[in-house]
Amino acid sequence: MHAARQLPKPEPVVRVPASIVEYGAYIDGKKADPVGIPESLRLVREHNAVSGDSSAFLWVGLHEPEAPEVEWLAEVFGLHPLAVEDAVKAHQRPKVERYGDSLFMVLKTIAYLDHDELTASSEIIATGEIMVFLGADFVVTVRHGEHCPLTEVRERLEDRPELMLRGAAGVLHAIADHVVDRYLQVADLMQLELEEVEATVFADVSSRDINRIYQLKREMLELKRAVTPLQSPLSALPQRRVIPSEMREYFRDVGDHLSRVCEQVESSNELCSSILQAALARSNALANEDMRKISSWVAILAVPTMIAGIYGMNFDFMPETKQVWGYPAVLAVMITACLLLHRGFRRNGWL
Repeated sequence: MHAARQLPKPEPVVRVPASIVEYGAYIDGKKADPVGIPESLRLVREHNAVSGDSSAFLWVGLHEPEAPEVEWLAEVFGLHPLAVEDAVKAHQRPKVERYGDSLFMVLKTIAYLDHDELTASSEIIATGEIMVFLGADFVVTVRHGEHCPLTEVRERLEDRPELMLRGAAGVLHAIADHVVDRYLQVADLMQLELEEVEATVFADVSSRDINRIYQLKREMLELKRAVTPLQSPLSALPQRRVIPSEMREYFRDVGDHLSRVCEQVESSNELCSSILQAALARSNALANEDMRKISSWVAILAVPTMIAGIYGMNFDFMPETKQVWGYPAVLAVMITACLLLHRGFRRNGWL
């Protein structure tokens, strides 16, 4: 019998993750012809080795990937497992961490949701996250949430090749600048919401109005939690060795913009707290005013009730019960007492 001939094992087919929005190799500021991700990375590194710089890089963008997809990219780019785990799970605090020769940055994204009227259940602020893996010759962005897409950033950079020549650090700067600009836009819109609510505080405040202000306070806290924690990592980013010296002033400029946003968010948050306290005080004042009015009318009606109750006991020996003018006299006393009480309460501001 002849031995069965062994067929060669087929090479494993590496599929591009389905969550990849777009990827491309940028050489000399222009996007190269599309090839596979490992091939693109090899092409970029060969170009940088020949030119002696790191202006060429590979940019891969993902949206809400699954764990196997990110793990495949981690093998291609040599990403740290802890950073990969954070990128998959999301819900991370804004931070910048260094793993070997690469940098891992987490940015909170915010978006202002349009609404016709602010109610107690309105959602004004939507949050998401952008994770950025930065190496000398690659950028991997992982986005969670439907808001703040990076397509606009990519198109703007591709239209200006001189920006692409800044390398991977230039992409990180463009992303951070785009996110912080969104912060400023949302902070301005929230300021308009506060001014509108503030104008209604001294109107007729109801419990529903208090709920609206409290909802706005919660949204302001959500905005503060997204913006404020980024200030410290972003201010320390220019000192990282991964960031080229010529790019550090650009990151300082983004940090200055973020400081301005943080100050505006903090002042708006304090203003929202003041509005809430004023609304509660105003609501209590209106409630006390209503109680004074009710108490005044109860006191006025108590006089004829008391007189009618006494004369309704039907005793034989009661004053003026046998007189013809007794009934009109009692009515006159009731009316006079009520008028005097009403005049006194009006003079004291209770009615």
